[in-house]
Amino acid sequence: MNTVGTPMLWGGFAVVVVIMLAIDLLLQGRRGAHTMTMKQAAIWSAVWVSLSLLFNAAFWWYLTQTEGRAVADTQALAFLTGYLIEKALAVDNVFVWLMLFSYFAVPAALQRRVLIYGVLGAIVLRTVMIFAGSWLITQFSWLLYVFGAFLLFTGVKMALAKEDETGIGEKPLVRWLRSHLRMTDSIENERFFVRKNGLLYTTPLLLVLIMVELSDVIFAVDSIPAIFAVTTDPFIVLTSNLFAILGLRAMYFLLAGVAERFSMLKYGLSVILVFIGIKMLIVDFFHIPIALSLGVVGGILVVTLIINAWVNYQHDKKNAA
Repeated sequence: MNTVGTPMLWGGFAVVVVIMLAIDLLLQGRRGAHTMTMKQAAIWSAVWVSLSLLFNAAFWWYLTQTEGRAVADTQALAFLTGYLIEKALAVDNVFVWLMLFSYFAVPAALQRRVLIYGVLGAIVLRTVMIFAGSWLITQFSWLLYVFGAFLLFTGVKMALAKEDETGIGEKPLVRWLRSHLRMTDSIENERFFVRKNGLLYTTPLLLVLIMVELSDVIFAVDSIPAIFAVTTDPFIVLTSNLFAILGLRAMYFLLAGVAERFSMLKYGLSVILVFIGIKMLIVDFFHIPIALSLGVVGGILVVTLIINAWVNYQHDKKNAA
């Protein structure tokens, strides 16, 4: 696998991630079960975004010194594009988490532990998937066309899909787990397992965690191929992906109270997936520069947010009348 990642770059990335995760987990662990306030969520979200941009700046500076300005500009732009794509798609993942917590009636104060394990699990799963995907693309370049067709299909499906949390309980996995696990009827604080009358029981919170992890795998199947449309370099794909999901927990609490105000977002995300799918399918006939891809993705998000604001304004105006 060809990559700009040197041992120094990989080591620096690993150190940053481990230190920030340790700080995040230690701070949250000291507070016990609680709901992250909107202010705390906004601060942590800003910290993660700023850290990602600082890492990209350091990455650009390192490549400028070792590979030259042209290579540095291209690779740093690829990181930024991949990060923006993943961050945008992660919002839809957050909305799925909201539906899961709502359906299983998980109190806000108990969601913290599920999200911590959810993000840690996502880091491991995505790392494995990215390295596996990079290897497969290196061996079978035609897979890029498969990814492109899949993203095109997923984008259309996302626009047409209807979200309904009442159907979660009827999903085959949920029904199978409930029928095969010895499970308590109610949530037992933050515990995933409890012992009653000498028998070990799982709690509904473990079922929620499994569904959170599964939802991330499903979204990773969309987002990882989308970044491969920008670059196949495993270092850039992994770093941009992980930096985007490291702030997911803070993003969740930031959006938890205003999720209904982003009703148009899924349509913008679907357009992004369709664009990326087309980009991958026509790569042999027409190459879309990374800078243009970044501009298109950013433009779609801006237009979507403007339309969303207008829809919210009209809705509020109608309710006030």
